[in-house]
Amino acid sequence: MPHMPPDNDLDEPTLRLSRRGFMQTAAAAAAVVNLPVTATAAPSAPPLPAPAAPAQKVTLDINGKQHQLSLEPRVTLLDALREHIGMTGTKKGCDRGQCGACTVLVNGRRINSCLTLAIMHEGDKITTIEGIASNGQLAPIQAAFIEHDAFQCGYCTPGQICSAVACIDEMRAGTASAVSPDMRIRPVDMNSTEIRERMSGNLCRCGAYPNIVTAIKVVATRSS
Repeated sequence: MPHMPPDNDLDEPTLRLSRRGFMQTAAAAAAVVNLPVTATAAPSAPPLPAPAAPAQKVTLDINGKQHQLSLEPRVTLLDALREHIGMTGTKKGCDRGQCGACTVLVNGRRINSCLTLAIMHEGDKITTIEGIASNGQLAPIQAAFIEHDAFQCGYCTPGQICSAVACIDEMRAGTASAVSPDMRIRPVDMNSTEIRERMSGNLCRCGAYPNIVTAIKVVATRSS
């Protein structure tokens, strides 16, 4: 076994070199670890907007009147009503089908006009809030909303009224809801629970729900 000299046999220059080399190595390692990470790849360019599709001719039957339009195929029914025809009674709320402010009637059924394309409804009969009144006279549901203070700011009211018209028609036809105790009973009992369930897709941020239910119930029971 080779003989290792004791520490005191090492000369001072050797010790100094060893310490100096260690410190230099440690300092270099620390510097490398602390170097900032730099990106080498160039930032990607933002995506280009999708090119507009060629406009298509479409004829929409709205409140009994024909409207001939030239629309980009991705235009929603809501934007066609507001931006291309100028019928601003139908309101844009969330633009995602969550609030019901844009509710209109298509062939008697209520839909969120922000979730459907205008070109899909050629040949359909579309009714907006502007078409609920008849010959300058308020419809019974409109008069009931006024009589029972069923609105405050009024922004959701066009959609509420269109939805209420369909709600009453559905109950008269015996269409069951999630809370109907017996779907064989016709017409459906027009109680507050039924009305609240059927109107749940229309939000009122002012909180006029009790008066909305009252207005619908009054009209539904009066004319049933």
